[in-house]
This record gives sequence, structure tokens and C-alpha cells, in this order.
Amino acid sequence: MDFVPLENEEQISEIKRAKGYNVIFKHNTTCPISKSVRSKFEEEADTLPEVNSVYFLDLLANRNLSDAIAKEFDVEHESPQLLLIKDGKCTYSNSLYDITIGDTAEAIERGQ
Repeated sequence: MDFVPLENEEQISEIKRAKGYNVIFKHNTTCPISKSVRSKFEEEADTLPEVNSVYFLDLLANRNLSDAIAKEFDVEHESPQLLLIKDGKCTYSNSLYDITIGDTAEAIERGQ
């Protein structure tokens, strides 16, 4: 599993053009909930089927990118937040403690 820092708008364009599944994980580096959810997600990420890459967005360093993601993928900003992108469209999202590998894997298995 590739873990990629999301740091510029060109990466958002690349995610939009990509075939298959990619994950965007937005998190606040100072929030204990966000740290806990990200840590658990990273521990289990290798069990996700069919995911090309997981992009991590540090909201404190890149709030403008979070706004661009919200606009580009038509989602409301939340933190922490997981977006499942399939063939350039957000097909599944979740936030806070509802972010789990199991639920994300199920969304992929359902073809979302």
C-alpha cells in the first residue's frame, strides 16, 4: 500500500484522472481523535482490497487543499475524514470514529 502526503492541487487532479480506487484521508495533526483514527487506519490499511494509494492530507498545513477536495468531490469538510475515490468520483465517505477499514473494504466490495 502506498501512503502519499497530499500537498498540492495537481495531486487532486491526478486522483480525479486515476482509474480504480484511491483513498484520501484528511486529518488534523493536533487532534487526539484524528491521531487515533489515523493510527488505527494505517495499521490495517494493507488489508484494503484494490486500493492504488492512500493520500494523507494534513489539514493544518493544507486547509486550502481540503476546501479544494470538498469542492472537487462534492463533499462537506470534516475531520478526520476518509474519502473513497473510484474512477475520479467520491463514492463513499466517513468521518470521526466511523472511519474503519472494515466499512471501507465493504464499500469497495460493493463496487462503490
